[in-house]
Amino acid sequence: MNTIHLSYDPDWVVVMQTPFMLNAVIAGVCISIAAGIMGYFTIARKSNFAAHALSHIGLPGATGAALLGLPVSLGMGLFALGGALVIGVMGKRAQQRSVATGTVLAFATGLGLFFARLSTSASQQMQAILFGSILTITTTQIVSFLIADAVLLLIIAIVYHPLLFCSLDEQVAQAKGIRVGVMNVIFMAMMAGVVTIAAPAVGTLLIFALVITPAATANMIVAQPMTAIVLAGGICLISIWGGLLLSTMFPTPPSFVIVTISSTIWVLVTLVTNRR
Repeated sequence: MNTIHLSYDPDWVVVMQTPFMLNAVIAGVCISIAAGIMGYFTIARKSNFAAHALSHIGLPGATGAALLGLPVSLGMGLFALGGALVIGVMGKRAQQRSVATGTVLAFATGLGLFFARLSTSASQQMQAILFGSILTITTTQIVSFLIADAVLLLIIAIVYHPLLFCSLDEQVAQAKGIRVGVMNVIFMAMMAGVVTIAAPAVGTLLIFALVITPAATANMIVAQPMTAIVLAGGICLISIWGGLLLSTMFPTPPSFVIVTISSTIWVLVTLVTNRR
C-alpha cells in the first residue's frame, strides 16, 4: 500500500532566494494584475464558460507549435486569440456566445489531441501545457508578461467605462449606442492574452482558478468595480506567493498549492457570507 509523506525542507529560505524563485515571484505579480482585471469582467459578463474554454482552445496551438519546433507560447497565443475572435464575432448575444464557445472548444480539443499524436515532442509537452510550471519561468518570459500587462492596462484605460456598462447591462448599453459587438471582441481578445500569460505558470487546466475564483471571492466582499478588481488581484497574488512559499517549505507541485489556497479563500468567504 502506497503512503504519502509530506516532508519539511529546512533549506527553504535558501531556495526562496534563488533566481528562478525570484522570477516566479515577479511572474506572480504580472499574472495577478491581469487576472484581477479580467476576472472581474468575466464574472460581471457571466462569461465563465468562455474563460474556461479559452484556456483549452489554446491547447492545439501549443501542441502544433511543439510539432513545428516553434515557441509553445506563440502557438497558444495565436490559437487563443483566433478562438476568442471567432467567439466574439459569432456570439453577439449571451446564448449565441455559449453555442459558439462550445463549438470552438470541441474543435480545438480534438485538434490538440490530433497534433499531440503526430509528434512525440508535442505529446511530451502536453503535461507542461496542461499543468504549467511557474518555477521554470525565464527572464524573457517575465519581460513578455510585463509588456502584456502594459498593453492590457492601456486597453482597459481606454474602454473601461463602455466595457463595464456592457458587462453590467448589455441591452441598456446597446440602447445607449455603445457598440456591444466590438466590446465583446475586445473582451475576448484580452482574455486570450491573459490565458497566454498565465498558462506557463499554472497550465491551461488551472487558469480558471486564478481568473475566476479570486474575482468571485472579491465580488462577495465588495461591490464597487474598481475595488473588486484590486481585491481580486490581491487574492490572486496571495494565492500565488503563498503557494510558492508552502510548496518550497513542504516540497509539492506549486500549481496544486496555489489553486488550493485560492479555492480555500473562496470557500471561507462563501461560508461567512452565507451566515450573514
